Parts: sequence; structure tokens; C-alpha cells
Amino acid sequence: MSKPIELNYWPTPNGWKISIALEEMGLPYTVKLINIGKGEQFAPEFLKISPNNRMPAIVDPEGPDGAPIAIFESGAILLYLARKTGQFYGSSERDRIAVEQWLMWQMGGLGPMAGQAHHFLAYAPTMDPPNDLPYAKDRYRNEVNRLYGVLDKQLGQNEFVAGDFYSIADMAVWPWASLWQKQEQNLSDKPNLQRWLAAVGARPAVRAGQALHLDKRATTATSSDAQKVLFGQKG
Repeated sequence: MSKPIELNYWPTPNGWKISIALEEMGLPYTVKLINIGKGEQFAPEFLKISPNNRMPAIVDPEGPDGAPIAIFESGAILLYLARKTGQFYGSSERDRIAVEQWLMWQMGGLGPMAGQAHHFLAYAPTMDPPNDLPYAKDRYRNEVNRLYGVLDKQLGQNEFVAGDFYSIADMAVWPWASLWQKQEQNLSDKPNLQRWLAAVGARPAVRAGQALHLDKRATTATSSDAQKVLFGQKG
């Protein structure tokens, strides 16, 4: 029996990427909650494994050559876990290139743009004082819509994000795309994206990964203290 991986986690889209992957891969893991609303991501012991003060991060006691390893950045963790298990990375070099392309698309495009949409649409208007910025709202809402158009076209030609196989690219994209309503998106003209969202969302491992401590999500960024930590550029 493998030693469990320690998952440093909070129920956010980036956190879900890794909880879903661990569930899909059947890897044993324990959870160490990092309450980002209370600033626990700035604790010295967490910074030792995640110097950019962001979760998720993992500690694998059975890393390369059997030695422990700590890994931060969700995309890097997904790649590591896929290589470690030989799962969800495709069966050829062409497959792996496709997976990496779409993983980088999520990390460099959809994640940051959807995150900004969440901020300016949901959080900024409730801050003290309120920051209701129409230009920022339109800017990020429109860019997320463009990205979903790219994704819908890809899914019109492929069953899954990187091709005809389910991969870590799907695990990276789905947590952000599942929150399309919060990003004020309309998917009526994106039938392929709707199909894929439903299919991936019905997977037992995806449901289990997203449900992990989901009750704590509602407490994040709802108080002025949490907002000061999350949006005050602390660290």
C-alpha cells in the first residue's frame, strides 16, 4: 500500500483540479486544509512547500527515487501525478503534446481570465468601498466568452479536451468551466461545451473531488476580513 499523498487544499477550482485527479487515479491521500480566507497560505510552514503562497500543493512521501517531494502549481502537480501513475496523459507523444497544449491553455488563459471575471463580477462590487467597474466586468466576461468559444469548437471535433481520451486537461478545465454561470456566461450557442460539462460532471471521481469540503467554500471571501487577506496583496 502506497503512503498517502498530503494534499494542501481549499475548495476552489484550482484545488478541485487536484482532488479530482487524486480520486480519478485512485491514489491514497490526506487533506490539510489551507484556509485562504484566514491567510493560512502565508504561514511559514506552507511557504516551504508553496513559495508563491498559493494552494493547492502536495507532498508525496514516495517521490522520484522513493524520496519525498513537495510540488506547487496545479498544472505541475497534474503533470507529475500523470507521469507517476501512467494515467490520463494519453498513449503517444502526440497525445501528450495535445494534453500539454490544453493544460497550458487553461493555466495561461481560462483560469486567470475566469478568476478575474469572478473577482470583478462577484467580489469587487461587495467590497468596502464597493468597486463596481463596468469596463473590468465587460473585459473579463467577454474574454471568458471568447475562450469558451475556442473550447466549444475543440469539443465539436473531439470527445474530450485533448482528443478522444479523457485526460488531466479535462481535469484542469472542468472546475473552471463548471462555474460558467458565476462568470455570467450564456452557453446556449455552445452545445459541445454543454455536452462535455455534463459528461465530465457525471463521473464519480469528479463529483467526489468537487465535493471535498465543499461546505467551506461559502465562507471564503464573504467577510471583510477575508477580502482583506485575499485581495489586499498581503505577502
